Amino acid sequence: MLTLTESAQKAIGRFIKGSDSPVAGLRIAVTGGGCSGMQYGMTLEASRSPEDTVVESGGLKIFVDPYSAPLLQGVTVDFVDSMEGSGFRFDNPNASASCGCGNSFSA
Repeated sequence: MLTLTESAQKAIGRFIKGSDSPVAGLRIAVTGGGCSGMQYGMTLEASRSPEDTVVESGGLKIFVDPYSAPLLQGVTVDFVDSMEGSGFRFDNPNASASCGCGNSFSA
């Protein structure tokens, strides 16, 4: 379904370690918005929903809701740390267009 690079896995691991509350996994979702029509969202979750698809990557559990699952098929999530800034980048081979920040797309 989707892949996390080693850099993304390490960054997420740091966020989980620094969390004040228990974390069962990372939710990656697609919602309406952003400059290209749809945007990616990531949140640490205390539990999964029964309808979630669970993807494991590098020992991390990723929760994906039924709406987002087809839109995240084949996506690679990376964490980039550069002089221009740091953050998560999404490489979506299914997107017909995406914005320069890499956080929104159109299908």
